Amino acid sequence: MALAGLIVIVLASIIGVWGSNIRPDSSKDSNQMCLNIARQKPGFSCFLFYSQGLPKTSNFFKKLFLGGDETGTKVLAVSAFSVDSENITYSEFHPSGIALEKKEPLKNILPLLSAADAKTKIENELIVKKTFWLGTDRFGRDLLSRIMAGILISLSVGFIAVFISLLIGISLGAFAGYYGGKIDALISWFINVIWAIPTLLLVIAITLLLGKGFWQVFVAVGCSMWVEVARMVRGQFLSIKEKEYIQAAKLLGLSDTKIIFKHILPNTFGPIIVIAASNFANAILLEAGLSFLGIGAQPPMPSLGTIIKDHYGYITMDASFLAIFPGITIMLLVLAFVMTGNGIRDALDVKQISKSI
Repeated sequence: MALAGLIVIVLASIIGVWGSNIRPDSSKDSNQMCLNIARQKPGFSCFLFYSQGLPKTSNFFKKLFLGGDETGTKVLAVSAFSVDSENITYSEFHPSGIALEKKEPLKNILPLLSAADAKTKIENELIVKKTFWLGTDRFGRDLLSRIMAGILISLSVGFIAVFISLLIGISLGAFAGYYGGKIDALISWFINVIWAIPTLLLVIAITLLLGKGFWQVFVAVGCSMWVEVARMVRGQFLSIKEKEYIQAAKLLGLSDTKIIFKHILPNTFGPIIVIAASNFANAILLEAGLSFLGIGAQPPMPSLGTIIKDHYGYITMDASFLAIFPGITIMLLVLAFVMTGNGIRDALDVKQISKSI
């Protein structure tokens, strides 16, 4: 199960990091709208006419993480088309199947090209047959591309939030556990105060303090997840600092910094990794919840929680897939991190290792 979870995490990371290079809709935030194909079912196919060219960007990293530019990406869904030497004739797609034919001169679309070159470019580049494997949302956007872009946001929030929580939690827990006394009492009091506040309420409060937005979610989630790390690290330090080799290190005159970072902290990495995996799953849920409430990632950024918020009203209709697919994606991501964390815990468990030996 842990290996299966790890495979899901690796696949999700590839889908998220590789970005618009593998998404069907490579535009920025996969926000290419085509209202006349809104709420189409999975497997729907049609021709897309990019009258102003395909979405492009010259910045590799911008395209990798955000997608192409939004400008110059006007798109129209057509059910049939024909191109002659002077005009393009097409029928706009209509859900009812009834559509009027329209004719437009080639020189209006590609004024800088000759008629022959314009005809070739339109047929080979500007008109593309596309299949929407998971259907389209209420704005006619490709649901699969939006979910793939949402995976990147979930993983990004999880990674940064876990990093922040580990940075704060390890620092406070290590100082409290190693020095003890008044320092331990003060830090323990602060940990207990934060521990008493419900996590979701704390995240909402921090988010409202910092403002709505994508980057604010990183800080809000990270600042609410360090308590468990700090408690665990403190307990580990209280136990390990009494070991004989730590007492010997002190007698040899080693500095506190060297003892903490070289002799105690490495022995706490096992539990830290397990908590980090659990916190990663919690961060994904928190981000989705904040976006669902409207105080997380803001539209048109395709957070999985935002996608569910936009379409949960369709659950009782024939378009329930619009909320079910992103919900399943969140479930798989969270389950993958939980199973991987359990596998790491079992692998690092001394009792399990001794039984296998």
